[in-house]
Amino acid sequence: MKENTQKAIFAAGCFWGVEEIFNRLQGVINTRVGYIGGSTPYPTYEQVCSGKTHHAEAVEVMFDPKHLSYNELLQKFWQIHDPTLANRQGPDVGSQYRSVIFYLNDRQKELAEKSKTRMENSGLLDKPIVTEIVKASEFYPAEKYHQKYFLSHKNRTC
Repeated sequence: MKENTQKAIFAAGCFWGVEEIFNRLQGVINTRVGYIGGSTPYPTYEQVCSGKTHHAEAVEVMFDPKHLSYNELLQKFWQIHDPTLANRQGPDVGSQYRSVIFYLNDRQKELAEKSKTRMENSGLLDKPIVTEIVKASEFYPAEKYHQKYFLSHKNRTC
């Protein structure tokens, strides 16, 4: 990781769409999709989709904090999915589609908790937030054909 680069990891449903949204932000250097928070080392997409590994489909975001703050990434995270739904986003159902902020250090944990509290108190949601804030475990990059999926598959949706 470059000196002026930081990393964030978010799960908010199908990782294709989440990656596409974060990838468009000014200050994002790179994104990659993968699996995190489960019990099986080096899981495959098929294993994760089975729900038996307990991994979440997630996006690792490399960003330049001089141009994009972690708080701005958190704001985008809350905007792009429904944090009140447990184990689903849109038509995708299963624990692999759960809402999670995976923090990499104490500062990210603190900022994530504060942002969640702000969202809970905002009056924008009519149900309680179920988003987890969890210490990041091993992030396993997804298979190559999942990376930057929307760039090579126009008109696809999640």
